[in-house]
Amino acid sequence: MPTLLVTGANRGLGLEFVRQYREAGWEVIATVRESSPELEVLGAEIRTLDLTDAEAVSAVRAGRPLDLLIANAGTYGPRDVGEADGAEEWLDTFAVNTVAPYLLAKALLPEVKAAQGKLIVVSTRMGSLEDNSSGGFLAYRSSKTALNMAWKTLALANPDLAVAMLHPGWVQTRMGGSNAPVTPEQSIAGMRKVIDGLSAKDNGAFYDYEGNTVPW
Repeated sequence: MPTLLVTGANRGLGLEFVRQYREAGWEVIATVRESSPELEVLGAEIRTLDLTDAEAVSAVRAGRPLDLLIANAGTYGPRDVGEADGAEEWLDTFAVNTVAPYLLAKALLPEVKAAQGKLIVVSTRMGSLEDNSSGGFLAYRSSKTALNMAWKTLALANPDLAVAMLHPGWVQTRMGGSNAPVTPEQSIAGMRKVIDGLSAKDNGAFYDYEGNTVPW
């Protein structure tokens, strides 16, 4: 039975990842800051993890060969920064969106390699420099752009693995809002299909949930 570790699993995209992979027969390790009743009924192994705690993130181990890591958890942070308080929140956004996924991947890399598994991070088209024509969402955009660079660097250091970034679409979650055109079920089903098709030849790629290449 294959094993997945996914972060931010108590709601939204993370919860739907857990639901769909459990339905497909996977063992799932679900990390959360706080659990939820919706998660607890799905039969995943739930672990508490605060992504702002770099030492805790660096100490994470699956305890078995890991077929798939999905670094999903993220935060928006301030839309703009003009003073010291905002700068601290901006730095916190980088800690969660950029530093933690990279540290987590490095911590779990031996177990992923043992399974010849895949390293996936949920990024966003909003981190694309080429696609940014409207500005705004400073902390979120900049932290995801940095995440893409970190994950690309991770990919180049591990050319024998499938290491990729995925854009989930504009999804109906607490972060995306109710007016978003894509449901969590559609987004995760699409990303699962993309993940299934990945191999080492896709190392360092940036795709959306429909399998289209996202510009840098």
